[in-house]
Amino acid sequence: MRDVPAGYEARPIVIVGAGAAGLAAAIHAGGHGVPVVVLEATADGGRKILISGGGRCNVLPSRFEPGDFFTDSSPHILRNVLRSFPDHAQRRFFEDELALPLVLEEETGKLFPASDRARDVRDWLVREVRARGAAIRFEARVTNLLPPGADGLWDVRIADAPALRAHTVILATGGLSVPATGSDGAGLRVARALGHTVRDTYPALTPLTLDPPRFAGLAGVSLDVTIRAPRPRGVFETRGGFLFTHRGYSGPAVLDVSHLAVRARLAHGSQPVHVQWTELGEEEWTAQLTGGGTVGPVLRRRLPLRLAEMILQEAGVADDQRLAQLKREARRRLLDLLVHFPLPHNGDEGYRKAEVTGGGVALEEIDARTMQSRVQPRLFLCGEILDAFGPIGGYNFAWAWATGRLAGLAAREA
Repeated sequence: MRDVPAGYEARPIVIVGAGAAGLAAAIHAGGHGVPVVVLEATADGGRKILISGGGRCNVLPSRFEPGDFFTDSSPHILRNVLRSFPDHAQRRFFEDELALPLVLEEETGKLFPASDRARDVRDWLVREVRARGAAIRFEARVTNLLPPGADGLWDVRIADAPALRAHTVILATGGLSVPATGSDGAGLRVARALGHTVRDTYPALTPLTLDPPRFAGLAGVSLDVTIRAPRPRGVFETRGGFLFTHRGYSGPAVLDVSHLAVRARLAHGSQPVHVQWTELGEEEWTAQLTGGGTVGPVLRRRLPLRLAEMILQEAGVADDQRLAQLKREARRRLLDLLVHFPLPHNGDEGYRKAEVTGGGVALEEIDARTMQSRVQPRLFLCGEILDAFGPIGGYNFAWAWATGRLAGLAAREA
């Protein structure tokens, strides 16, 4: 048993998964005289940490509220979990307890490590896990989890290795997103086998696609936009980066709205998505499109060249059309395309590029104070395996840190 000190085989807390939530759970469970063993299927763990933020790791948003997150389960439980470890407390944890300084990126409101290296975040967390006396076994893939028998211990089955007996188990296996990092849904299958309700899963925060790729000629064009989409309770709105790709669209604003499009398609429906290309609304654009000069230069002052040309083409308006002679119907078409552009889409990039998994274990079956299962005593669940996710920008790490902390603190007292 590599990297496991003597004696840790006896009645430990076993944490399955060394991603963000699992490492947070190990840190908070360790250092209190209770043996803790982390089992991780990959060779190094924390792989989503390593690829996040373009290799910089957006550790946290500077501010977050429970209303920023999405769940099909109990919003009350989600709210209580997040309020147990609010944004300012999470930042203090990293900067004071872990001595990992964070730097605010003013224009985005995101917190990054001062080194701008995601590897430092992962390595800092692993080092702290070990400093608190917990052990980590890499390349230890859990294949099954059998509930306590007569001896009261969990039976943790590991591929090509002897099983572990555990007093308490924390499932922090993640979901299905970015399978190249080791996310294979094993924890979801285990949770379901143990009697948990697993709400239908789907890729969230994933690029949208259009086949045939009508706007492939715009690939590489990027700008900040506002995206709006109707949903059962009101209108979803987000502002952020937008990128045309060879297959469709990406960027933070697209990723944030993608769960609505994916869910509509899974339900055999469609999701209207409208883009406002600039900060200008209808009144401002109406003023821009009135007066002297021609239409083309007005659009090019505010939009990337290729995008301006596409909008003119879609509106059926010539580049050299004089503003003073622009007919009301043509002006209306331009305004609609500039402020309420109907973004066509009929697919997505799926789990391969999804930042997170939608759906998961129902929150109603979790104690919000401890993350303990209401179905199986001494089983705790945290992170992406649960039915909750937030927008892009560190929110899903915030969920991982909050749920991992609660699970770790409670598991050592179980």
